[in-house]
Amino acid sequence: MNPDSPTGGSRELVLSRIRAALGRAATTPADRPEDGNGPADDSAVPRDYLRSHVPADDPDALLDLLHRNLVDYRALVHRCTPAELPDLIGALLDARGARTVAVPPGLPPAWTAAVRAEALANDGPGGPLTAARLDGVDSVLTGCALAIAETGTLVLDAGPGQGRRLLTLVPDHHICVVRAPGQVVASVPLALPRLDPARPQTWISGPSATSDIELTRVEGVHGPRTLEVVLVRD
Repeated sequence: MNPDSPTGGSRELVLSRIRAALGRAATTPADRPEDGNGPADDSAVPRDYLRSHVPADDPDALLDLLHRNLVDYRALVHRCTPAELPDLIGALLDARGARTVAVPPGLPPAWTAAVRAEALANDGPGGPLTAARLDGVDSVLTGCALAIAETGTLVLDAGPGQGRRLLTLVPDHHICVVRAPGQVVASVPLALPRLDPARPQTWISGPSATSDIELTRVEGVHGPRTLEVVLVRD
């Protein structure tokens, strides 16, 4: 890279090619805002690409695809009706032998109606659920913002019933409830417009895992070792 080059060096060359590919007019450093990222108006960028590979208007097909892709990521998937949800959550926690379960603010009270484990809220009598306290919690129960069928991905954005990012990263067992069809979208391009980019987002595709060492899959490295997803068909 030559910073004294009239074109600004390799960086400017790469950026100019990106702008050309996006259909933007070339700009000089003086034309760009202080962050150096170029014009913020992307309205002229053509977006005629395929936005979904499955029919986005078929709720049952989307739910089936989400189910298959979640299983492919080694999540444990369950289906139920709204009326069956409390008993199913209670049974899943009992099967794990969970004695404590972290619950975020805004979680519907009915979801824990059949839970025998001690429900721990962030503002409970024991004080805030710090990382140290969460390390001793058996499970966490949350909702989600969206679920993406084509990628088998759950998106949490710290909204009601989802809690802080820390809540879903420390406990070893995460139960996530997805309400269908309202929270299920076909693809990432269809999901992004429904999400607030200013909110903290956690995208989850299966249990936490890595294959960095000798290509051997190890689960539970960066978050819950076990992810259970409950698909509730309204």
